Amino acid sequence: MTDFLDPAVFTAGTIGPPGQRVFYLQACDDGEVRSVRLEKQQVIALAEYLAGMLHDLPAPSVVPPAADLIEPVEAEWVVGNIGVAYDNELDRIVIVAEELVDDESDEGDSLRIVVSRAQVRAFIERAGELMAGGRPPCRVCGAPMDPEGHACPRAN
Repeated sequence: MTDFLDPAVFTAGTIGPPGQRVFYLQACDDGEVRSVRLEKQQVIALAEYLAGMLHDLPAPSVVPPAADLIEPVEAEWVVGNIGVAYDNELDRIVIVAEELVDDESDEGDSLRIVVSRAQVRAFIERAGELMAGGRPPCRVCGAPMDPEGHACPRAN
């Protein structure tokens, strides 16, 4: 397990054009950078869950700007599960990303990131920017439209 107890950077980002983007979760502190790959839906779900947590907590006084990925980005592994908890004593949110492993593997790696409410707010804003930068949805079926065209299943 890699721990980031007070990272300078906690962010999500993408590499690639819309429709072919690869999503990453990244933490950095004292020159150590960890990047893991995850799915778009995991970024959305994490941001939504964190937003719900923040709704029940005092608003942060200052929100740092949403951070871009620190390059070069090299994913160490692919995220399977993500767990989130609030530490009352530290007034911090703890995020644990676990490596996706196959049935034959006993154990994978994990990344634990302990962040402030302000860092969480910045992450939520960053996730919103990432979703806005994707492919526009079809007005009829809601599926993402490809730049080359869209075969809408409801257009029959």
